[in-house]
Amino acid sequence: MMRGFEGGQMPLHRRLPKRGFNNIFKKRYAIVNVGLLEKMQSETFDPATLIELGAVRKLGDGLKILGNGELKRKITVKAHIFSASARQKIEAAGGTAEIIGAAG
Repeated sequence: MMRGFEGGQMPLHRRLPKRGFNNIFKKRYAIVNVGLLEKMQSETFDPATLIELGAVRKLGDGLKILGNGELKRKITVKAHIFSASARQKIEAAGGTAEIIGAAG
């Protein structure tokens, strides 16, 4: 007997409406804001450090740094992607934003 067969009646999985679209190529990044890096004690940040500090739970396709918040001290950040504002804030504070190898 076929799975989902209902004796000639239209099967439930075909009666219900199909909804949405699921992009199988979408990249899902672990996101960290510059303001959060300011509050943490370290001077250098990379994916392993941020997982250890508890800022990131799962890395996914890589680490992305966003520019939300203020940065007043010199830090070194290694991530897969930086937003333009994050890179500008890190460099304005005297730090370095370093892109690491191809993500995912």
